[in-house]
Amino acid sequence: MNDLMVMNKTEDEEKQFIVFRINKEYFGMDIFDINSIIMMPEITKMPKAPEYMQGVINLRGHVVPIMSLRKRMNYGEENITKDSRIIIVNLENDELMGVIVDDVKEVMNIPTSEIVESSPFVKKEDSFISGVGKKDDELISIFEVEKLIA
Repeated sequence: MNDLMVMNKTEDEEKQFIVFRINKEYFGMDIFDINSIIMMPEITKMPKAPEYMQGVINLRGHVVPIMSLRKRMNYGEENITKDSRIIIVNLENDELMGVIVDDVKEVMNIPTSEIVESSPFVKKEDSFISGVGKKDDELISIFEVEKLIA
């Protein structure tokens, strides 16, 4: 008889998220959507851009648009501190976009079984949030990057 056995995967799959803070709330982005995280550089303003678009930066020879998540989510004016960071996200067609966050906390593994859909009171089309992850006693709202630019 063959001594090999097929083992069923009983462990829950985990996804990795970069966890960051905006307005004292924690949010996460799938690590596969992220290109890099940088300190706050000088941002060149763009005329007639939406209020939440802060301008553009030169990142390694590429012009990258920068969005204020705080303004995009109607949390008020940007409050740039020494902890503020720009998360550079990968978009379609190898394009990049930067989003300003209050600070970056950590890379966190969250089991997929601990991620639930966002509130049934919010239309999925109107929300940037694809779900809410639970890790220990923390709730982390999970961003859907593609919805930020819609």
